[in-house]
Amino acid sequence: QVQLVESGGGLVQAGGSLRLSCVASGSTFSINVVGWYRQAPGKQRELVARVSSGLSTNYADSVKGRFTISRDNAKNTVYLQMNSLKPEDTAVYYCNMWSPATRDAYWGQGTQVTVSS
Repeated sequence: QVQLVESGGGLVQAGGSLRLSCVASGSTFSINVVGWYRQAPGKQRELVARVSSGLSTNYADSVKGRFTISRDNAKNTVYLQMNSLKPEDTAVYYCNMWSPATRDAYWGQGTQVTVSS
């Protein structure tokens, strides 16, 4: 059974930083695409960043230059370093893993990030 467990969310002032972590189990992590999505109240879930097995990355335009995604295959973990946070970054952040082998997608339970102005 695949599980994704996020941590690292919280309350921070604008301009501050947070690092989110997501530990995966139950799947061959190293071959999967992993990423972070977020959903603000009243809005659709959107891609924040993702990284492939070959370390190619994609970022939403709104976070380029501020957020950095990375992965540690030895620890089955994906990270999202968030710097220069803005109030509009406030959302529930979800870890996502997609398996190219099975074409299944998996989600974590979400972690709240709140940025105060």
